[in-house]
Amino acid sequence: MKISKKDALLWFEFFASLPEDEELLPRQQEIALATFAQIEAAVDARNEKLMRDIPGLKTLGGRTYYVGEESRFSKGCRSCLTGTGLSAIRKTNKCNIQCKFCYNYGELDRIPPIGEGMWQIGGTKFYEKDIDLLLSIQDKPTGVSYVYLEPFMEIEQYYGIIAKFRAAGVYQHMYTNGLLCTEENLRALGEAGLDELRFNLGASGCSDKVIENIRIAKKYIPHVGIETPMTPEFYEAFMRKKAQVLATGLDFMNCAELHLNPNNIGNYDGESLYIARLGYISPIWSREITFKIMKMADAEKWPIVVHDCSNHTKFARGLNLRGKEGGCFGASDYCCEFPVMPYAAFLPILCDESFPFLEEEPLPHGYNPGDIVL
Repeated sequence: MKISKKDALLWFEFFASLPEDEELLPRQQEIALATFAQIEAAVDARNEKLMRDIPGLKTLGGRTYYVGEESRFSKGCRSCLTGTGLSAIRKTNKCNIQCKFCYNYGELDRIPPIGEGMWQIGGTKFYEKDIDLLLSIQDKPTGVSYVYLEPFMEIEQYYGIIAKFRAAGVYQHMYTNGLLCTEENLRALGEAGLDELRFNLGASGCSDKVIENIRIAKKYIPHVGIETPMTPEFYEAFMRKKAQVLATGLDFMNCAELHLNPNNIGNYDGESLYIARLGYISPIWSREITFKIMKMADAEKWPIVVHDCSNHTKFARGLNLRGKEGGCFGASDYCCEFPVMPYAAFLPILCDESFPFLEEEPLPHGYNPGDIVL
């Protein structure tokens, strides 16, 4: 059904007032799903218009979009989207800062440790000495990534395991906010064999210190880039430092579409949100900022790749990963991260007069608020 914004708002105000443990009745569920579809269709139409305004827009087999020379497209992203997926290696359960967009916002002091001297790979705990055994038994992945949370809190622990995967010919990338980087530890990472380092430049508000560390990293690590959620705060800071950032010699900029979970959604109260394929929930402005930056990069011929790491990309990633793992046709790990749908979070977009639905029609009989819904 092509529910109107007015009817959707009436119903969502009711849904938001219900106790969290009260499930919607079948027709109410239809109304909720119709509303999400209407919002998503309008968001897609806005994004498609922005994409048409980028002449140099390219695609990686329909899985994602980017501008720039394909040779500078992150090999870590290529492994994630076309190889054997994003094989995450977890160790460090601490961070030196707290960002409002962090998926662990508000619980950073309660993140459980992996284990002394241990690494978590594929949900299993390993000592560094076990990596040779792992590589001798299972097929090696096309790439691995070091995540969770800030590896530079104990970066000296990483050199040995990086050297092992380097010897095995596995591509490796790492994420950092960049504040704890030094010339010494960046050199050591390069010598150990790290292939790619990604800086979350938005975490520091595009600080001069981190921008300088990007330049230093490029001296020792083959592929260096930015990966950060697209927010208005980042865009404003980046525009002030654009020339400075591009002068570092970095290779790519992954513009992540910010998606929300129960930990960080409260930091975006009042924003216009949508849900993509009933999975990730995001502010509508996040991907729009990506396209503004991509259009600028294309027009100004930036010497880097700017990548649209969107909810669409994450959806493709999940399909690729499960397919490579031998999952059944259509299997994916892409899903909604909320145990209970936060209906109240969608009231701002339903109240936003600048956000019209593409097409509306009256509700069928039995679906109006005054009807008995069975």
